[in-house]
Amino acid sequence: MKKVLITGADGFIGSHLTEMLVAQGYDVKALTQYNSFNNWGWLENISCKKDIEILSGDIRDPNYCKLISKDVDTIFHLAALIAIPFSYMAPDSYVETNIKGTLNICQAAKENGISKLIHTSTSEVYGTAQYVPIDENHPLQPQSPYSATKIAADAMAMSFYNSFDLPVTIARPFNTYGPRQSARAIIPTIITQIATGKKEIKLGDTSPTRDFNYVKDCCRGLIMIAESKNTIGEIVNIGSNSEISISNILKLIKELMSSDVTFVHEEKRKRPKKSEVFRLWCDNKKIKEMVGFESQIDIKTGLKKTIDWITKPENLKSYKSEIYNV
Repeated sequence: MKKVLITGADGFIGSHLTEMLVAQGYDVKALTQYNSFNNWGWLENISCKKDIEILSGDIRDPNYCKLISKDVDTIFHLAALIAIPFSYMAPDSYVETNIKGTLNICQAAKENGISKLIHTSTSEVYGTAQYVPIDENHPLQPQSPYSATKIAADAMAMSFYNSFDLPVTIARPFNTYGPRQSARAIIPTIITQIATGKKEIKLGDTSPTRDFNYVKDCCRGLIMIAESKNTIGEIVNIGSNSEISISNILKLIKELMSSDVTFVHEEKRKRPKKSEVFRLWCDNKKIKEMVGFESQIDIKTGLKKTIDWITKPENLKSYKSEIYNV
């Protein structure tokens, strides 16, 4: 049985990845963000909690990273600060977590002889598409402090492959959505507000397009990349090879929830003009050819699953739908 370490296991994608790896027979060490409440995030509610080793710590500490990565075959590095609006206000914290944290994980993986490191990137590093669909050779554009730190983190991870032969793969998911996603993202923001009876929802720009990929598909992609030797030293997109505008996503959610809510544009919710990423559409040809991956959940089915999960009272109470989540 392979032993894996997941950083950011307490988060949205990390918790789903934890469940999927356990279901496939992996021995999982799950790293959560240390806090004085000893709260394990979304891992608190997963059914396989007794089958995993849960750790609480911080990837910003290099000694801790070395300690937890001993006797591990594979590392899935997902821990990061990801909210774009907050990166405008606190960019230094993004440097510390996303860049320095990735350096610490790479150094720990190197010193402990890890067999494979999956470093999780983001489609935000591409910025507004210069051509579509976006393949792995598309130029990188730092349109926010968040994306700048992820570009640097990707470069750091790849430098360890080039300099030390560390078996690294950079997995680059496009816009992942599904149960447990935080309300800083557009889909849970809309669902939670409709579910709590809002008749008017304030939004920023709804014209951008995104390639939305259901979380289970994203996790399958990460595991397939990890299990393939062909992906070492490669950057690999994970996406559905389709795009939909935010405005059309809103209409679809409204229809699926049988809502008469109205959407109002609010200037303060828009990103700075040069910072808005207007188009993201994944070219997933490489991941198809390398590991045979294809998305299985279409957008309508995925939204239904997400709505069903969020609107359960026990889940809805976890969201602060009455405030603007940054």
